[in-house]
Amino acid sequence: MSQGLVAGDLRVTPNTEYNGDFVQIKDSLDTTLSNLKFVVEDIVQISQKLAKGQTVTAQAEYQGDFIQIKTALETAAIKLEEATSKNTTQDWLKTGQTQLGDVVSGEQNMTQLAKNVIALLANYLQMSVGMFYIYEQDKLKLIGSYAYTNRKGIKHEFKTGEGLVGQTALEQKQLHITKVPKDYYVHINSGLGTALPNNLLIQPIIYEGKLKAVIELAAFKTVTETDKLLLTQIMSVIGVAINTAESRSQTQELLQRSRQQTEELQTQQEELQKANGELQSQSEELQSQQEELRQSNETLEERTNDLEQQKIEMEKAQTAITLKAKELELASKYKSEFLANMSHELRTPLNSLLILSQLLAENKTGNLDEKQIEYAETINSAGNDLLTLINDILDLSKVEAGKVEVQWEDISLPNLLASIEQKFAPIANDKNVEFNLTIASDIPDILVTDGQRIKQIINNLLSNALKFTSEGEVKLIVQHPTEIPHYIDKLELGKTIIISVSDTGIGIPKDKQQNIFEAFQQADGSTSRSYGGTGLGLSISRQLARLLGGELTLVSESEKGSTFTLYLPEKQSSLPISQTATSEPPLLMEEYQSPKEVLRSDDRDNLLSTDKTILVIEDDCKFSNILRDLSKNKGFKCLSAEDGLTGLKLAEKHKPSAIILDISLPKMDGLTVMRKLKDKPSTRHIPVHFVSASDQSMDAKKLGAIGYLIKPINIEKLDEVFQKIETFLAKTMKKLLVLADNEANQQKIMSLVANDDLQIEISLTSETACQKLLEMTYDCVILDINVEQNTGSELLKKMYQKKVPACKIPIVVYADRDLTDEEEALLLQCSEEIPIKSADSPEHLVDEISLFLHQIAANLPDNKREMLHMVHDKVTILKNKNVLVVDDDVRNVYALATILENHDMEVVCAVNGKESLKLLKSNPDITIVLMDIMMPEMDGYEAIKEIRKQPKYRNLPIIALTAKAMKDDKNKCIEAGANDYLTKPVDTDKLLSLMRVWLYR
Repeated sequence: MSQGLVAGDLRVTPNTEYNGDFVQIKDSLDTTLSNLKFVVEDIVQISQKLAKGQTVTAQAEYQGDFIQIKTALETAAIKLEEATSKNTTQDWLKTGQTQLGDVVSGEQNMTQLAKNVIALLANYLQMSVGMFYIYEQDKLKLIGSYAYTNRKGIKHEFKTGEGLVGQTALEQKQLHITKVPKDYYVHINSGLGTALPNNLLIQPIIYEGKLKAVIELAAFKTVTETDKLLLTQIMSVIGVAINTAESRSQTQELLQRSRQQTEELQTQQEELQKANGELQSQSEELQSQQEELRQSNETLEERTNDLEQQKIEMEKAQTAITLKAKELELASKYKSEFLANMSHELRTPLNSLLILSQLLAENKTGNLDEKQIEYAETINSAGNDLLTLINDILDLSKVEAGKVEVQWEDISLPNLLASIEQKFAPIANDKNVEFNLTIASDIPDILVTDGQRIKQIINNLLSNALKFTSEGEVKLIVQHPTEIPHYIDKLELGKTIIISVSDTGIGIPKDKQQNIFEAFQQADGSTSRSYGGTGLGLSISRQLARLLGGELTLVSESEKGSTFTLYLPEKQSSLPISQTATSEPPLLMEEYQSPKEVLRSDDRDNLLSTDKTILVIEDDCKFSNILRDLSKNKGFKCLSAEDGLTGLKLAEKHKPSAIILDISLPKMDGLTVMRKLKDKPSTRHIPVHFVSASDQSMDAKKLGAIGYLIKPINIEKLDEVFQKIETFLAKTMKKLLVLADNEANQQKIMSLVANDDLQIEISLTSETACQKLLEMTYDCVILDINVEQNTGSELLKKMYQKKVPACKIPIVVYADRDLTDEEEALLLQCSEEIPIKSADSPEHLVDEISLFLHQIAANLPDNKREMLHMVHDKVTILKNKNVLVVDDDVRNVYALATILENHDMEVVCAVNGKESLKLLKSNPDITIVLMDIMMPEMDGYEAIKEIRKQPKYRNLPIIALTAKAMKDDKNKCIEAGANDYLTKPVDTDKLLSLMRVWLYR
C-alpha cells in the first residue's frame, strides 16, 4: 500500500488480512485514503469550475495543511469573480457607448436625434420613463421622450434654475434623486396603473463648456454608480451630436433661404420676360431698356453663383476649424494628464529625499562629520533644484505662452557659480571627467538678473554636457565677449557678459543643431538612443534666456564636442523692471506706478524710547513715501520696509506704536506677517491697520486688525487711518461686553478676562446686548453660547441682520461643549460679515480676548501669561499628540515619521485608505491625520469622505498631501472633507506650522 501511495494510486487496497492491533492500522489507512481521495476529487471539481468562471464552494472537509489549499482556491474564486465583474461593467459601458455612437450617426434633425437618444438610454439603463430637453434661449424645451404620458397642466418648458431640470442646468452637475416628491409631474404608467418613480437621474449635456441639453430619466429600479458613470462618459458624445445637428440645421436653413432667393429671382426674371413680350411692340427705345434689363438679370445670376460658391467655401472652412478645435482640445487634455502623472511620479520619491537629506544636514545627533554634512546639503540642494525643474516643466504651457515671471534682484555671481560647482564637481569626478570653472577678472561680483532662472539654465547646460561627455573635460567660463553674433541685435558689446559651457563629448550634427531647441526634440530621437531625457531643457532654457534680455547659442561639431553660450546684459537698468505676461490692471493710481521712485530713508537710526512710531510695510515706494510724510505731519516717527520679512524684523526689533500693512508683499505676504506678529507676546499688542488693493478685510480683522482700507485711496481716507490710530493709542481703558445669564459662568468669564485697563459690562439677554451695541462703543464682545437656555446664537442673528458698523465688532463665542450643526452653520454664515472667533477652553478665551483688546502680555497677571504661553508654545502643541500618517510609499512614511517623532509625536502609519479607517477605529486618541491622495485600493479622497461620515470624526483635522500639482487638486481635497492641503515634496516647516494651526484650533 505504501508503494501504491508513492505512485499516486489512491485506490490501492490491502492484499493481506490484518489481525490484532494491525486492524487499527488498516482502518486508519482506509480512512486516510478515503479522505484524501475525497479532497483530491473536490480540488479537481473546484479547479474545473474556476476554469469555466463559475462560483465554487469547497465540499470536502479540509484538515491540516489542506486548509491552505482550500483558502487559496477560495481566494482565487473571489479574485476571478471580481475581475469578471469589472470586465462585465467595462463591457457594459463600452457597449452602451458603441450603441449610442450608432444611434447618433447619420443625418438627423434635432427631434429625431432626441427621440433616438432617449429611447436608447431608457432601454439600455432599464429606465421606465425618459425626457430629452433641448436648451435654447435660456429655456429648456421638451423635444423627445420615452414612455412619457402627457397630463393636463404639466409644463414642457423650464427656465434655468426652475425645477429639478432647471436646477441641474444651472449647476451643470448630474443630479440623482432617491426621494421623489409626491407632486412630481413624472408618473410611470402601464395597463395596471400609475405610480411615482423611486429614482430620478437628471444629466446635463455639456459641449465645450456650454449647456446643450438636459436628459431626465425615471425608474422604479435603484440607480447604480455604473448607470451614472455611463451617463457621465457619454455626455460629450451626445454634446457633439447635438452640436452637429444644430450646425446641420443652420446649414439647411441657409440653403433654404438661398433657394427662396433663387426662386424669387427666377420669378422676377419670368415677370421681366413677360413684360419684354408685351413691350416688343413698342418703340426701339423700349427694346433698348429690355436689353439693359437682360444684362442686369445676368449680373444677378453671376452674383448668385458667387454667393453659392462662397457659402460652400465657408462651410468647408468651418468644418476645418471645428476639427482643429477638437484636435487642440484633445492634445491639451493629453498634455494635462501627462504633466499631472509625471508630477506624481517625480514628487513622490523626491519627498522623502528632501526630508531625509534635511534631517541629515541638521545633524542633531552629531554623528556626522563635516564632509558627510556637506554631502547631505548637496543632496538636499540638488533635490530642491530638481523640484524647481519639475515645477518649470509643469509650467511648460506658461513658458510657451511667455507668461513666466522674472524676479529681478541683485545676485552674487561667485556665490551662485560656487553652488553650481559644488553640485556638479562630484558628478564629474564619478565619470572621470575634468570640470573647470573660470571667471574673468573683469566680471562684476553683483549681477542684476533673476538668479533662479540663471541657475536653471546653467544647470541644464552642465547636466547635458556631463551626460554626453564620457572622457575629456567640461568647462564653465564667464567672461566678456569679443564679438556678438549679428542676429542678437538687442545686446551691445561692452555691456554684455557670456556664460559658456564647453565639453569634449559627442557633439551635435549640423542638421540637428536647430531642432534641439524645439520642445521634446533631441539630436538622437530614435527608440534606440543611448541617452535619455524629455527634450524640454534646451527649449525652456532658450526662452528663459530671451526673457532675461539675452540669447542662448550653440557651436558644435559631431564627435568633437559642443559649446553653449548664454549672452546676458551686464546691467538691467535699461530693461523693464518686470517682464511678465500678466495683464492685470494697476490697482493704484498712475502716479504710484513710477519705477523711478526710491524709498527714502526712515527714522530707525534716531529713535528715542519716548517717540511715537509707525512702521509702514509697503512695496510701492511712492505710496510708502507718502505715508512717511503723513506720519511726520501727524507727530510720528516712521520706519519703512519694502517686503514682509524685513517689516517683521523691524517690528520685532523696534516695537513700533502702530503698523500700516499691505497684503501683497514680496518674500512674505501681509496676512502671514500679521499672524507672526500676533503669535509673539512682544508684538501681538501692536495695532495694525491694513491698506491693500485686495479685499481680505474679514481675514485681517479676525487676526486682530483695527481697520482695513482698499486702494486706491485719497488723502481724506489716509487722514482717517491716522485718526483711528491716534484714537486707539490714546485710549487707555478698553470696554468689554459679556452676554451671560448664568452667575457661575459670569464669574468664570470675569475671573479670566478682568484687568485694570478693562471696563466690563454684563447683559443677560441678547435683546439688551444688541441695544447696548447700538448705543455705545465696545472693543469686543464675549458671548456665552449657553445663554438663554442655549440660545446665545440669537445675538449673532440680530447683529448679522442689523448690518451696521456698531454690530461688526469682534465677537468671541465661548462654549464649554461641542457646538451643534446649526450653531456651526450660523457661525460660518455670520463670519462673512462679523469677525467671529470661538473659544472652547479658558486658555483660548484669554488668548482671543487679549488679541482683540491688544493687551500687552507683559502687563497681564502671571496666570494669564502662563495661559498665553500654553496656547502659543510650539513644542507643547505637538508634544505627545498622536498623528496618523497614510501613504503607500514606504520612503515617505519613514521620512514623515522621523520628522514627527523628533517633535515628540506618536506616529501611527497606514498604507492605504482602508487600513487608515481600521487604525482610526483601534486608536481613538489620534488627534490629526496626514492623508496621501494617490493610493491603491482606496484613495485619499474616498478615505477622507468615509472618515467624515462618522460624527465623532467631524472635527478631526485632516491635512491632504499629494504629489499632483494641478490647479484643481486643492479644491478636490477640500470638497472631500480635508481641512488643508500641501503638495509634495512636503516642506517640513510648512507642515509643522500647519499642524500647529489645526491642533491649536
